[in-house]
Amino acid sequence: MRAGWVTSESRLRVALLAVVVGTLAGFGAVGFRLLIGLFRNLFFFGTLSLHYDANMHTAASVWGAGVILVPVLGALLVAFLVKDFALEARGAGVAEVMDAVYHERGVIRPAVALIKALAASLSLGSGASVGREGPIMQIGATVGSTVGQVIRMAEWERVTLIAGGAAGGIAATFNTPIGGVLFAVELVMTEISARTLVPVALATGTATLVGQTYFGDHPVFRLAQATQPVSLAPVSLFAAYAVLGLILGLVCVAFIRAVYAAEDLFDRMPGNYYTRHALGMLLVGVVMYLLMHYYGHYYVHGAGYATVRDLMTGALGASALLALLFALKLLVTAVTLGSGGSGGVFSPALFMGATVGAAYATALNHLVPGHLDPAVMAAAGMGGVVGAVTGAAVTAMVMVFEMIRDYHVITPLLITTSLAYGLRRLLMEESVYTLKLIRRGHFLPELRTASPFLRQPAAKAADTPVRRLSAAQWSAGVPAREPDRAPHLLIVDHGRVRAVVPAEELAALWAGRASRFNAAHEDFVVVGAGEAVTGVVAAVRRAGAAAALVTADGRLTQADEVLGVLSAAELARRSGLVPAMLGRAGARRP
Repeated sequence: MRAGWVTSESRLRVALLAVVVGTLAGFGAVGFRLLIGLFRNLFFFGTLSLHYDANMHTAASVWGAGVILVPVLGALLVAFLVKDFALEARGAGVAEVMDAVYHERGVIRPAVALIKALAASLSLGSGASVGREGPIMQIGATVGSTVGQVIRMAEWERVTLIAGGAAGGIAATFNTPIGGVLFAVELVMTEISARTLVPVALATGTATLVGQTYFGDHPVFRLAQATQPVSLAPVSLFAAYAVLGLILGLVCVAFIRAVYAAEDLFDRMPGNYYTRHALGMLLVGVVMYLLMHYYGHYYVHGAGYATVRDLMTGALGASALLALLFALKLLVTAVTLGSGGSGGVFSPALFMGATVGAAYATALNHLVPGHLDPAVMAAAGMGGVVGAVTGAAVTAMVMVFEMIRDYHVITPLLITTSLAYGLRRLLMEESVYTLKLIRRGHFLPELRTASPFLRQPAAKAADTPVRRLSAAQWSAGVPAREPDRAPHLLIVDHGRVRAVVPAEELAALWAGRASRFNAAHEDFVVVGAGEAVTGVVAAVRRAGAAAALVTADGRLTQADEVLGVLSAAELARRSGLVPAMLGRAGARRP
């Protein structure tokens, strides 16, 4: 069975628009990173400059102990933007995109891109412990949705552009094109087929080229000296990786629970969004200042890439310090997001995974003979925490490899990430993204690779108006054109439905493209309001019917029991199924 049916013109249009969306997402990633640099320099040093290398530690602020108030100032500005202009800009942003795809038919307000860019760059620039991947993913997705709203198109096309924008944003900001595509596949796309995957890949490739033009084509992190373990037997080596994977699974459960425990705690506090977020960021400021005072770097502020770089190059290796940094990063990330910050969880997950992996390797090297490279194990830890926390395990493996580009990390990544993800799912079914939606009462299907239209209940999907005409009125002629869209017509005789005129055929009658004598169909089926559209499609196909009438309980005696109508043509158009699959060969009367 083919995954979808569209005209070649539609495929070409989506492909061309994907290039446009990818270009815009790429420039969005560039602009977003420049904004972070602008606010970082302004908040910490009082200077106007766009230059900022996230892989280098931020120098001590010119404000001295006053740096404690820098995250507080950023929090007040973020609260103003989010509360007054776009509540969707709070948090990581990935859950909001998933919500729009599965519950809002791919519609995201255009203002979200601008507000998210400002709010997240203010959070990151002022030292909040969040990442830049969630915001740029939401920015790119908003660009795709906006294009899909400006240009009239089917829902699957708009969702494809959203996925392309999200993937493009991720790829451009991290220079990880394959990981960007996989991120969209695992978390955003509702259909995996040629008609959706090709545009997403085009958008991602285009955005990556834009990012490489501005930031260069090089890995995010480099291993100073990656070596294979030389004296551990394969079984022992597997055991070492497996134990780390299980530890990471427990870390991920703790992290997810900490984020939402902090959110609940701040929600219960007296005051408002401004005071709660400012209080949370005050704690972050204190932690930053104490780390600078006692250890010489802020370490846990912002995305934390400088600390990860230290681990990759061997510049940071004391197990006690790594354990402290892990604990503090967990604390400040939970506080930042729980109190209302704007930013992603991907980068904090990288930080925590790297510190746990490096600390584990260092400790194990002291306990047993053999050699585990702490940098390689830090990379394995990064993949494990990212994959298990986000629920995108394959994306995590590939993205971490693309960020490092060293084949020594692949085997540890495969083992630790898969085990971390498996244990997290065993202990806690939801990821950090899906749990946010569950807490709103917005559920996602376990298998997210089919059209969201097909998963809707029939009553919700049947959104075309329905009118009832007596048989005598229909015999008298076609009803007059209405200013709104054409409705489905029910031909009623003595209170019973005798035939249905699908909206598409009524529109054709109004346009003079069809004959009234062929427009009314007696071959319809009756389905219940709660029946999923997939079941409706099956019923229509089995009966070879022209339409399905939706009633409360799937039974029909009187015409006024009909809640809505789904025609075969509408089912084919909105789901992307081949029209022949819904043909009316072998039709039978009700």
